[in-house]
Amino acid sequence: MAEIKKEKKAPKNSAGPKNGRYVAARLFGYLYRFKWLLFLSLVLTVASNFLSLIGPRLAGYAIDAITPGVGKVQFDRVFYYCALMAAFFLFSSLFSYVISVLMIRLSQRVTAEMRGDVFRKLMDLPVGFFDKTPPGDILSRVTYDIDTINTTLSTSVVQILTSLITVVMSFVMMLSINVPLVSIFVVTIPLSIFITRSKLGKLTPRYRLRTRKVGELNSFSEETVTGHSTVKAYGRESVMEERFASRHTETMDAWFDVDYHQCTVNASINFINNLSMALISVVGALLYFFSYLSLGNLAAFVLYSNKFSGPISEAANLLTDLQSAAAAAERVFLLIDEAPEQVDAENARELDHVRGHVKISDVTFGYTPEKEIIHKLSLEVPQGGLIAIVGPTGAGKTTIINLLMRFYDVGSGAICIDGEDIRTVTRKSLRRAYTMVLQDTWLFSGTIFENIAYAREDATMDEVVRAAKAAKIHSFIASLPEGYNTVLSDNAVNISKGQRQLLTIARAMLLDSRMLILDEATSNVDTKTELEIQDAMYSLMKNKTCFVIAHRLSTIQNADHILVIQDGAVVEQGVHAELIARDGAYSRLYHAQFET
Repeated sequence: MAEIKKEKKAPKNSAGPKNGRYVAARLFGYLYRFKWLLFLSLVLTVASNFLSLIGPRLAGYAIDAITPGVGKVQFDRVFYYCALMAAFFLFSSLFSYVISVLMIRLSQRVTAEMRGDVFRKLMDLPVGFFDKTPPGDILSRVTYDIDTINTTLSTSVVQILTSLITVVMSFVMMLSINVPLVSIFVVTIPLSIFITRSKLGKLTPRYRLRTRKVGELNSFSEETVTGHSTVKAYGRESVMEERFASRHTETMDAWFDVDYHQCTVNASINFINNLSMALISVVGALLYFFSYLSLGNLAAFVLYSNKFSGPISEAANLLTDLQSAAAAAERVFLLIDEAPEQVDAENARELDHVRGHVKISDVTFGYTPEKEIIHKLSLEVPQGGLIAIVGPTGAGKTTIINLLMRFYDVGSGAICIDGEDIRTVTRKSLRRAYTMVLQDTWLFSGTIFENIAYAREDATMDEVVRAAKAAKIHSFIASLPEGYNTVLSDNAVNISKGQRQLLTIARAMLLDSRMLILDEATSNVDTKTELEIQDAMYSLMKNKTCFVIAHRLSTIQNADHILVIQDGAVVEQGVHAELIARDGAYSRLYHAQFET
């Protein structure tokens, strides 16, 4: 047996919430992928805000050109400054329009990249991740969380720069007009900053709670809709409504808690800004009365103080939006940073020319360290052998299949194919050596032809038809108006479970794998149909090493070898007649099915 080199460690997912700076850096990394689009938006933002901020100064000049008394208005200066203001505001508005379009395009590209990264990560994640993570929570991250990031990026990035430019330029302009009036902000600005920081510290965990509650609500809704027929069958509608109401109330409370604290911040900042405006009006009037300030400069100062206070008022909203986006981004990045399926060993080779000799030696395995499911399992399957695995629910039958496919790695022991430890070959080539037909059928939205030819893109129509005929599904397909071009809805809910099962069997018949796994492959078809497709199944299994998990023991009586699994160990093995004669566990299972 080839020496097994240690596999490369997959990157570990850091536990706990991500640092705020870390999340911001990751988001900026996505923005930087479109740096020229971002740069153009920022340049236009600077230009737009510069033109907009010249306006109040021009308004002051125009007001100063108006002096009390008949005939003392300098109309030429008034019209000149008004024309300049109109031109500046017009170009500023045009730039703002272009910026909005650019930022929408930028945010859409960023979210497209992010969704692509998330989906690629989902394709790389091991089966174990999906076993422990609710589908609704995953969908919530792909949809709601990324949409939250998109909404924030399309507005907040430009708004941050706009606010910064507005505050700096307004402050400079106010200093150039009158220094004593600016001193009012020495008191109000620190107070605004103190209130904002104290409140935002309380908002961060609340945003995390809100996004988590949304994910939990989506997960509950998804599983309830999926199991709707079961809910109806057991008459549990009122119970599910109560459970939904409880989760929905928790989600609404989380939303209210965030919005309440955000409103208190906004109200506090608005009060401080109104106080600033009142003080400016009183002090400015006194300065004008004693001729220390012209009316035009007072008007300009008031306009600039409004512009200066505006971003401070909006800062609370802006920062809360950023916190919401950060909480959403944190969940997305935690998913992207999940440890992928362990990479192949450094010396892993392609598994080719497979004959199908399988040997399991003293295999021990548990999904968690504290709970062992498979105990010292040993088994040898000759090339072309038909092995049936039977046993009660929870005995470990499907776990054996998971280990054969390397969805999970054994805890100890080894599994070999043609003398090669499966840990020394690439997972892709190993899984390509098998064809699987599972109890849980999976078909995607597409034509019947595309679903049957799913694993073979080069399959011709003749090959697909032959596979469908062998699986006893061709006559049904031919009866459809569009035949093989009939489009199946999501997971093929527009056809019966039995028909879906036959389509998956036809799909398996197109492959030329040397090993076959049938996990209750005929569980969704009736006994008559099962008998009809037995010949096709035998043709599918011919000259292949087959592992068959069966609850209907009548379907595996001709197996070359039958394993009886109980509590993760083989308690009996042999052919059907031998096991019946022993009057042991297999015999009890068999007679329990047929004695009635």
